[in-house]
Amino acid sequence: MPARFRTLGGEPSGARLLLVRHGEAVCNVTGVVGGARGCTGLSDRGRAQARALGERLRVSGELGDVAATYVSPLARARETADLVGTSVPGLPPARVAPDLEELRPGEADGLTWAQLVARFGGPNWDEDPGAPLAPGGESWLAFSQRCREALEQLARAHPGERVVLFTHAGVIEHALRLVFPAPAGARLGLRTTHCSMTEVEVDGPRRRLLRYNDVAPVP
Repeated sequence: MPARFRTLGGEPSGARLLLVRHGEAVCNVTGVVGGARGCTGLSDRGRAQARALGERLRVSGELGDVAATYVSPLARARETADLVGTSVPGLPPARVAPDLEELRPGEADGLTWAQLVARFGGPNWDEDPGAPLAPGGESWLAFSQRCREALEQLARAHPGERVVLFTHAGVIEHALRLVFPAPAGARLGLRTTHCSMTEVEVDGPRRRLLRYNDVAPVP
């Protein structure tokens, strides 16, 4: 079929960033703001999700071409990377990449969301995306810029290669914004599943979504 009629894209040739959201975390279940202090790792269900993903990847062999693995410094992402990595032969050891961290909460870290609102009020990012979450924390705009720069840098470092990034829902949203441009302060309202895989291709100015919310079922 001539290319001008084809709906199926060609084989990827650029950098492929495969982003894995961490499994369900204790801070997700307890309603705690999960920065470096508030994140205490995965829940039992989150560990089951990570093991299920690792088993799916072991059986499928679909990550046999991975050139490098990076992980957010937060405990829930590092634990997910460890559990998946033990199941997938040949997956490169994960290197910590600080800029793959979720939005940095500043003084709200470790509070419950109710405590955050009571103490700091909390921003309305629909009206002011430049307002920080709490003193010392990031705004939505600052978080967006950090993610964009980090993802673009990784793509430049790995032209034509696939890399795995163990990270967070917010970072995944900003990865999708590389493919689907939106106003700087806009939020996409995604529902990115725990331990799901999202893959984007970055080939210079060309950007493609290769998959989103690809998840292994938990038995």
